[in-house]
Amino acid sequence: MPVLPPLAAVRVFEAAARHENFSRAAEELALTQAGVSYQIKVLEERLGVQLFQRKGRGMILTRLGRQIAPRVSEAFTALEDAFSMLRAENEAVLTITAPLTFATNWLAGRLGEFQMLRPELAVRLDVRDRVVDLSTGEFDVAIRGVEQPGEGVAAYFLMHQFVTPMATAGFLEQNPVCCPADVLSVPRVSPSDEWWAGWLTMMGLADPELQTRHGFKFDSQLLDGQAALAGRGVAMLCPGFYRQAIDSGQLKQLFPEHMLTDRRSFWMVCPEHKRRLNKVRAFHDWLRQALADSFGDDPLSPLLQKGS
Repeated sequence: MPVLPPLAAVRVFEAAARHENFSRAAEELALTQAGVSYQIKVLEERLGVQLFQRKGRGMILTRLGRQIAPRVSEAFTALEDAFSMLRAENEAVLTITAPLTFATNWLAGRLGEFQMLRPELAVRLDVRDRVVDLSTGEFDVAIRGVEQPGEGVAAYFLMHQFVTPMATAGFLEQNPVCCPADVLSVPRVSPSDEWWAGWLTMMGLADPELQTRHGFKFDSQLLDGQAALAGRGVAMLCPGFYRQAIDSGQLKQLFPEHMLTDRRSFWMVCPEHKRRLNKVRAFHDWLRQALADSFGDDPLSPLLQKGS
């Protein structure tokens, strides 16, 4: 495997050869003239050849120096082109990962609004409930429904999540629910879920069959919502994610005055080194306003930034 000389010394050689002047090379690279001379010496000792020779009060390239200088410059130009292409692609694409319910019931249908504001950006949305490791560089931004956003990321609080029992009008005609205690005697979606336990406790109720209760338990609110819309039972859902179904009369909030606050909140997170990118800041600003518009008169509280 070829062994390259120190890249820092090669970079100094390229600038010094292009200018044939150590002082100008020093200015370009923000070094001292002595620093340039030192790096040239390092390179010459590593290669075992002389690249510059003194002429008068200055330095000029030797025959060997002139022979390799154009190829070294071409190599650096190729590197600059490669990184310029990478920067251009990075600035033109915004990659987002978001949990299933948030992405499907809210974000996906509104990303077009963001694209209209930033038509130069291509937006890619990944949907998964698993927390993604942002250090891999695959994603610019993640939406997370968690208690705390974790370490090593720039984190922005978005909103608390409130849930309440919801069902279709058709289901409620067949299974009347007049007071909170009535939910214990009708079919429920994911009845052993912690949201049900928390809401019943908040209402001063307890499900005596909680540990042995049979029935489906889904792994996402999205599936709970689909079951409720199909008339399979009462589900604990976040009204903000089902606003269209509520407004159209498909779903009804049984007790809208009794909301359970989930222990997990929604956060927008990004790698620390991406927090100041224009595309990330633009998405953050749009996301905050879009959530405020969807969930009422700014239920978000002031947006909090950790690690500022």
